[in-house]
Amino acid sequence: MSVQVFQIAGRKIGLEFPPLVIAEIGINHEGNFDKAIQMVDDASKVGCECAKFQCHIIEDEMIPNNVIPGNAKESIWDIMKRCALDEKQEIALKDYVESKGMIYLSTPFSRAAANRLKKMDVVAYKIGSGECNNYPLIDHIARFGRPVILSTGMNSMANISKSVAILQKHKVPYALMHCTSIYPTPPEKVRLGALRQLQEAFPGIPVGLSDHSLTNYPCLGAVSLGASILERHFTSDKKWPGPDVSISMDPLELKEMIEASRIIHKALGGDKGILKEEQPTIDFAYACVVAINDIAKGEALSMDNIWVKRPGTGEIKAVSFDEILNRKVNRDIKKNDQIKWEWLAS
Repeated sequence: MSVQVFQIAGRKIGLEFPPLVIAEIGINHEGNFDKAIQMVDDASKVGCECAKFQCHIIEDEMIPNNVIPGNAKESIWDIMKRCALDEKQEIALKDYVESKGMIYLSTPFSRAAANRLKKMDVVAYKIGSGECNNYPLIDHIARFGRPVILSTGMNSMANISKSVAILQKHKVPYALMHCTSIYPTPPEKVRLGALRQLQEAFPGIPVGLSDHSLTNYPCLGAVSLGASILERHFTSDKKWPGPDVSISMDPLELKEMIEASRIIHKALGGDKGILKEEQPTIDFAYACVVAINDIAKGEALSMDNIWVKRPGTGEIKAVSFDEILNRKVNRDIKKNDQIKWEWLAS
């Protein structure tokens, strides 16, 4: 079954189209607006279509806490307090991204953040894995009627089905991202097989990979399995500080992912057969039946007087060798002549 066409700002997403590569800038700017702009510039320069950020209004998102994420050394409260951009900065950032001809996406982590993005008139919403089972928030966002990309890390198929039911109830176009929420994700924990599971459970829905491993390889492998969206964290400089920088791709890696994913997409599909464009290769690569000794009229063809040799320009190809063995010829044939059908006695 063909995956349905899913659109964000006119960009069609599905099996028939090159994967959409999302540069997840997230909070790698660490609250520095100028760094955010630089990352947008660097992503744009290598041909990236979409830059994604995170919208944190911390007072509505969480209560004060001392919980330290596995990939950080300070509390999640302190990280988000430091990294959150204010509304004016986010509006300016959205305008700048769109001025570059790119798609602006942001992940809201609270109802207030979702409302801010709605006020900003974003074209779609990215819901993170941590909110995949936050059904009240998903319902709130779905009521806006804009397309949703839903990441599914840390969630069971049962949880995902409930979220999907909410999106379907509101008739919201959606796509599903497989994700493993381990930072970094070891290759053996990426589990690309989950893409097929999502495709089978939600037929016709575009799927993708939001990856936290250290190379582009899982994302590129995902393309061959039908991934229509690819997402990795992105930074302009891997020497910058930040909890997600260590798992981020840089501009060169982003460029490579975009180019490679498009090549792999072009290589998909088709069936096994002979292409007309292969004919020039056939002409030299195929073997044809030729005389390896002079053959007199009336003599039977045998392993002693014929064999198969290149080029493949003769009438009788190697595949027909057994078919003509022991047949007599109706004329004299010289060594190295390519045997013709008309030379065989009836």
